[in-house]
Amino acid sequence: MTMNILTPPEAIPDTRHVCYHCGEDCRDEVLHSDAHDFCCEGCMTVYGLLKDSDLCQYYAIEGAQGISPDSSFYKGKYDHLDLPEVYGSMIEFTDGRLTTVYWYLPKMHCSSCIWLLEHLYRLNPAVRSSVVNFPEKKVRITFNATALRLSELAALLTGIGYEPYLSMDDLSGKKANKWNRTRLYKIGIAGFAFGNIMMLSFPEYFHLGQNTSDQNLRTLFGALNLALSLPVLFYCAADFYKSAWSALKGRYLNIDAPIALALSCVFLISLYQLATQTGPGYLDSFAGAVFFMLVGRYFQDKTYAGVSFDRDYKSYFPIAISILDNGQETRKPITDLQKGDRMLVRNEELIPADAVLQSPVAMIDYSFVSGESQPIERRKGDTIYAGGKQKGTAIELEVLRETSQSYLTQLWNDEAFTHEKDDANKSLAARINRYFSLTVLGIAAVTFLIWFFVFKNPETAFLAFTTTLLVACPCALLLSSTFTNGNLLSVFSRNRFYPKNAHSIERLAQINAVVFDKTGTITLPDDAEINFTGAPSTREELVMTKSLVGQSSHPLSRLLAKHLADVPASRRVLSGFSEISGKGMMAQWGLRTVKAGSASWVGANAAENPEQQSSRVYVAIDDIVKGYFTIRSKYRPELPETLATLRKAGIRTYLLSGDRPTDLDVLNPLFGQNALLLFNQKPEQKLDFVRDLQQKGSHVLMVGDGLNDAGALRQSDVGLAVSDDINNFSPSCDAIVEGSQLSLLPGYISLARSGQRIIRQSFAISLIYNILGLSFAVTGHLSPVIAAILMPVSSITIVAFTTLASNAAAKRYLKN
Repeated sequence: MTMNILTPPEAIPDTRHVCYHCGEDCRDEVLHSDAHDFCCEGCMTVYGLLKDSDLCQYYAIEGAQGISPDSSFYKGKYDHLDLPEVYGSMIEFTDGRLTTVYWYLPKMHCSSCIWLLEHLYRLNPAVRSSVVNFPEKKVRITFNATALRLSELAALLTGIGYEPYLSMDDLSGKKANKWNRTRLYKIGIAGFAFGNIMMLSFPEYFHLGQNTSDQNLRTLFGALNLALSLPVLFYCAADFYKSAWSALKGRYLNIDAPIALALSCVFLISLYQLATQTGPGYLDSFAGAVFFMLVGRYFQDKTYAGVSFDRDYKSYFPIAISILDNGQETRKPITDLQKGDRMLVRNEELIPADAVLQSPVAMIDYSFVSGESQPIERRKGDTIYAGGKQKGTAIELEVLRETSQSYLTQLWNDEAFTHEKDDANKSLAARINRYFSLTVLGIAAVTFLIWFFVFKNPETAFLAFTTTLLVACPCALLLSSTFTNGNLLSVFSRNRFYPKNAHSIERLAQINAVVFDKTGTITLPDDAEINFTGAPSTREELVMTKSLVGQSSHPLSRLLAKHLADVPASRRVLSGFSEISGKGMMAQWGLRTVKAGSASWVGANAAENPEQQSSRVYVAIDDIVKGYFTIRSKYRPELPETLATLRKAGIRTYLLSGDRPTDLDVLNPLFGQNALLLFNQKPEQKLDFVRDLQQKGSHVLMVGDGLNDAGALRQSDVGLAVSDDINNFSPSCDAIVEGSQLSLLPGYISLARSGQRIIRQSFAISLIYNILGLSFAVTGHLSPVIAAILMPVSSITIVAFTTLASNAAAKRYLKN
């Protein structure tokens, strides 16, 4: 019996024309350009655009799987985006020149999409940057609005095949439903084929139909099984082959390479047995392997997406903002802000929500958002976007839109703030991915050669080769770090400790030295003994002093403002305000100059007194020193236990303070008689001290308030900003902790270390699984379908183990 379906593919001449851009068949017409075929004008236009911008290396990434542009596009389709009322709802940020949008692109589907979208600046120089959020199929684009209109940006994306889904609900938090259900379709088809192939294979399972009259029926069932397996091979398993081929073109092996090779072996062996009628083949195992691997990948991706984005949308930064209600100042968490709330934002404070400026003028620093460090002047009635910082006197703003925690999280995780530290921590998972596939291929090849040439058993040789490739999948190994750190992020957040990302946790586990700032970090932010020494002040001078210190978010300024609560606040606007870290502040009150800060800042001739046990804030008006406030700070009650626990764990502790050497009688016993306590430290001296510790081999945790120690926070291995209902959020820090939870710092470090042990333990479990699986596979006692079932089971085991173990560690180390 002749079966044409088994004719070798190379024997049939291929007369199809495949589009060079999108990879689809050219059905209606074939267009030619540069010796390439194209299915339509759109694909040929996109190719020309990429060629003119020297971006044709795009076609080497994922087998030329571009997207054909929307044929319904017409000139002027997006002109409505330039209307003021629409424009304001579509953008995420603008400073009048640089503008940011965050758009959903439903057709984004692979690594080549990411590459092309992140090279938009090559297609139009007005695009400053474009960062892809692949799991959410979104892209954040920053562009020069004076050179590129919003409608032109939308047309540019549509022209290369990525039409944005535009909705006026985007900024209100409502998401469009994703229509891409390809993986579910593939699972359904693979499951259907698997079930039917098993049903048609029942006679083979039970050795039925051995007489001659049933041979025709057996041949028919074999042909049907082959027909059912073809869509599984060419459609359902296509992702494995595409991924493996893409990696091979990049001259490396990924985890899909051995899987694709194993599937090919099973299919070819089955094809050979059916063609020669020497057996029924293993098409049931082939379809089952694809089905179970797709199911495993689906749940793996769903779980990973849940871990990755849970923090973005559910975490709570311990940041509050001052709200004015009938002239009275109160504090409110930024998550509770509502449209119409009137915010009071002081010098260097973050603006947490889009708002309308109510003060006459403001100087806004958008470096956190756009990277532009030059402050921009804004006038009353202008829209101020979240992420900016006020430079100068306090301003009032009316909330325009509720704050977005995910937006602030994404800003915080911007690569500009994470690149240097994260590059130094290449994960073990990355190294495993590099060498594991090569090792597995070597084991499989040796197994095949032994069975084929030593034991003279070709069938078992192919079976052992196939099952070895399938069972020794490194998925569980690679998932260990992802799920452990993902669960730890959630555990930390529930305990009021907010790491920036998983890399921060890995670095926290290595800490062996902790450097504390003093004021606002180990002292209570709202409790101190305050007295004034000097000439009696007039009522106007007290009002001037309160107005000046009320502009600053420094802990001492806040304590003085609270101490002067009975002094009426003035509505007069200060001019010429400036604040120098470690020195003080000054401003113009009409024609009069007001200064507050250190003795040298105001020009006081104060003798140094090493026995002085309080901080001093001097006040000068018109260069005449009026006196000074003595501030005796109160320390956090849990500080002694925290420091003792750290020392017991072998972690060295240090104190750096920009203040005078006060409270030595309290601090020396707390830190230990041999501890290093440094005072009068400028911000650059704090940074140098941290760098010196690192050069001596220490892994440094810097604990500060994010104001005068931003450089030290950035330099340290882990920068921890302490927040007490204060809006001092800084991109320099790697984690934020509520001040009331600082006593748990030793527990946080211990939990991070436990997390690394859990990762190593899960690696061990994965290796044991792989060794046991390989021991059965190389002896030929494991079927391909069982090997494919074991793959997702191992991943589920790792997820369960890491979740339970990290939760148990949290209960052990974070007991209140």
